[in-house]
Amino acid sequence: MKNEKVDVIAIDGPAGSGKSTTARLVAQKLGFTYLDTGAMYRAVTLKSLRQGLDLENEAELSSLVSTTKIELCHSKGRLKITLDDENVTHKLRSQNVNLCVPKVAAMPVVRKWMVRLQHNMGAKGKLVAEGRDIGTVVFPNARLKIYLVASIEARAKRRAKDFFQASSKINLNNVIEELKSRDQIDCTRETAPLRKADDAIELDTTNLTIEQQVDFIVKQWNKNTENQDKM
Repeated sequence: MKNEKVDVIAIDGPAGSGKSTTARLVAQKLGFTYLDTGAMYRAVTLKSLRQGLDLENEAELSSLVSTTKIELCHSKGRLKITLDDENVTHKLRSQNVNLCVPKVAAMPVVRKWMVRLQHNMGAKGKLVAEGRDIGTVVFPNARLKIYLVASIEARAKRRAKDFFQASSKINLNNVIEELKSRDQIDCTRETAPLRKADDAIELDTTNLTIEQQVDFIVKQWNKNTENQDKM
């Protein structure tokens, strides 16, 4: 049925709100599959940059995605992202990819292609997916929707830490400005803008540890499941 709920936990929120790590750990705790949509958009961006494409040219991007293969593989608790059979896991957090991914992700042709791909990945259910349009566009019938928020300062520190681990030199003020720019693009783009789904539970992660975020979501899922069993 069209409105039938699917066994998916949809986690949305702006950059740096803690989506990726939280979603991965929630999936591990529940034995679900983890779908990192952000990494998928970064992979397409990486390929676009390698080919020197005009990132605002829909025709060029349409041609690119039509010949692109992205796979997410889980091994020993870690996620491996392959792009056209190449392991690009450690190449997706570069400063250049970070600056360009908002433009690529905002293109309707890319988002439509990505939604189809993500639907196929989530067809079997028992999935934890994170992104910016998971609960509103990709899986609107997800059984549980979480919308993460955090202060811009907290988000910038987390993002700077990610970049440091990727061997990039980072200025915190620059990261804050980049996040503000990313928020503006994400919230105002024409196709699938970032917004909280009406039935999503908002969780402010500013002062929470990753463990607290994970525990909260797992408890919400278990509560949801218990309620379903009683119906």
